[in-house]
Amino acid sequence: MTYDEIRNAFLGYFQSHGHKIVPSASLIPNDPTLLFTVAGMVPWKGILQGLEPAFAPRVADVQKCIRAGGKHNDLDEVGFDGRHHTFFEMLGNWSFGDYFKEESIAMSWELLTRVIGFDPKRIVVTTHETDDESTEIWRRVAGLDAIRLGDHDNWWAAGDTGPCGPDTEIFYDMGADIPGGLPGAPDEGGRYVELWNNVFMQYDRDANGNLTKLPKQNVDTGAGLERWAAILQGKTDNYETDLFQHLMDATESVVGVHRNAENISSFKVITDHLRSVGFAIADGVIPSNTDRGYVIRRILRRAMRHGQMLGARGALLSKLYPALVAEMGAAYPELAREQGRVVEILQNEENAFADMLSNGMKMLDEHRDNAGNSRVLAGDVAFKLYDTYGFPLDLTQMILREYGMTVDVDGFNAAMATQRERSRADTRGTKTLWESRGELPATDDAAKYAPCDNMSATVLAILRDGEFVNVAESGDMVEIAMDKTPFYGTQGGQVGDNGELYRDGVSIMSVTDTSRAGNVVVHRGVLTQKLSVGDTVTPIVNAAMRTQITRAHTATHLLQAALRRVLGPDVEQRGSKVSPDSVRFDFSFGRAMTADEKTAVENLVNEWINADMPVSHEEMPIDAAKSRGAMALFGEKYGDTVRVITAGDVSCELCGGTHVYHTGEIIRAHINKEKSISSGIRRITMSVGTMA
Repeated sequence: MTYDEIRNAFLGYFQSHGHKIVPSASLIPNDPTLLFTVAGMVPWKGILQGLEPAFAPRVADVQKCIRAGGKHNDLDEVGFDGRHHTFFEMLGNWSFGDYFKEESIAMSWELLTRVIGFDPKRIVVTTHETDDESTEIWRRVAGLDAIRLGDHDNWWAAGDTGPCGPDTEIFYDMGADIPGGLPGAPDEGGRYVELWNNVFMQYDRDANGNLTKLPKQNVDTGAGLERWAAILQGKTDNYETDLFQHLMDATESVVGVHRNAENISSFKVITDHLRSVGFAIADGVIPSNTDRGYVIRRILRRAMRHGQMLGARGALLSKLYPALVAEMGAAYPELAREQGRVVEILQNEENAFADMLSNGMKMLDEHRDNAGNSRVLAGDVAFKLYDTYGFPLDLTQMILREYGMTVDVDGFNAAMATQRERSRADTRGTKTLWESRGELPATDDAAKYAPCDNMSATVLAILRDGEFVNVAESGDMVEIAMDKTPFYGTQGGQVGDNGELYRDGVSIMSVTDTSRAGNVVVHRGVLTQKLSVGDTVTPIVNAAMRTQITRAHTATHLLQAALRRVLGPDVEQRGSKVSPDSVRFDFSFGRAMTADEKTAVENLVNEWINADMPVSHEEMPIDAAKSRGAMALFGEKYGDTVRVITAGDVSCELCGGTHVYHTGEIIRAHINKEKSISSGIRRITMSVGTMA
């Protein structure tokens, strides 16, 4: 069976057994403790823990997952065996207080053996040593004698306290020619592969360890689609299945090299990482230097490096993305819907990587040659590669592995800690330096509301290592000011743009942050060519990031209007942060919002988005704005002329930020969390656009 056939058979079976079939949730979880959705149960965590009401008694889905950061990290294993992935699909069915062990086990057995076609004689099951009920059900339903194991193998718990219960795991015997003992044996090996895990949440555990039976008992199951496909297609390596083979065929076409025993690891890395990066960006993750954006950038650059090892010197993942859409677009329509934006982001990242790698490899080769008999690269050198050229530590380690060398990781971490402390001081200090410079004219940033690609700007000042210089060299971390710019500098809660500075059609600097120092817009980044005061450059804003920020900012205005309508006119904004990853909105209100109030606010915002109302952007005298009823930010000072953003007939605010022209451009909004941050002040975090 192919991947598509397995997905359809799984969902079709559970639909015929009364389950509500739901699409995969986003890879960006509604859980601040996780960078990504790491398992099928993550979207239902609140329901399973009794914190949220169930929207249906029976649910089934195929959930996209990423494990590549924090404690859920399989990144380093990918490419060196046939079973590890950073991106994978998890099949799952859930009962929220409906059926329990009997029906769950019976359906699992029927689906596996009669619908999917696994050989029942090769299936082995385990149960918890205290779970006589599940053990007896397996004997009655399937004629199997379960292997009974302890807490480590067959007990699930949300934490030290809370919902918990036994589980039963289903394994498949891959054959006597593969070494390994039965599940639970000291030498488990690889002979028995886990097919499915059915968790039975039947108890609540208190602080003293006492178990009380839950009034509503839940079933939570999870099965790896890649494993099912491998077994059903007679493979022991997941990468030999149809989906990966088709992606490898596309990779061969792009790199111009056929896969073989010597280079197959690189093909595995590229095809796995293509899925992670493609799906994550389609879900709204922007590659960056922080949090999940940094993880995706690392994965992307790791794939690019393996492409170079195969001989590829140009674009790779951006050329392979259409193949991903062809393979998985039917199951995940967001891949095709976001194709233009994803490919654009991939191309920008690939161009930046090519420049970074070219410059960084010169430095790495120099230090490698100077290492002499030492097989360890100094930690401070590895950190300089990271800080100056954007080399993630694992990329440096991967390159050095080709030469039989390692990195002083402790030294790298020490340099990183020192840089963080210095960065905190620099952030405070550089703004003061710019503001004290005096003779610089105000930056003409009128184009920030409609960035163009053909602006010519003159470099007026360069700040490097706390000093203003006339010339800076390739590899220098600098801040520069120009006579004009289309970049939006951080202001009014909206984060600054990033993008590129070009000269003669070649990128000479990736702008990673844009800020304001008085009336001067400051662009920060690493040079890839020499730059002098007086040079002419072409600044280009990262359009994909700007689009997401613009959606988020207008959504913030709609959120405030909805809060005032649901909670009352006394609600006032007390601060916000508008970024491509999320919206943070602080407002005055004396108590926690109820679940119904949060739902009402979110529904109202989405109703206005779906109405596709026009959004006007107008400049006018402040008195005219006040007479129109435009809302001002609490405590903010405004000049004689102000900018007014009006969304339909529901929102009218003074705002200098960037906004959409029709609310439908926002796509969707989802409230993630509402909490207190101080007496009388609440905070909402909200996902917007493709992330919602």
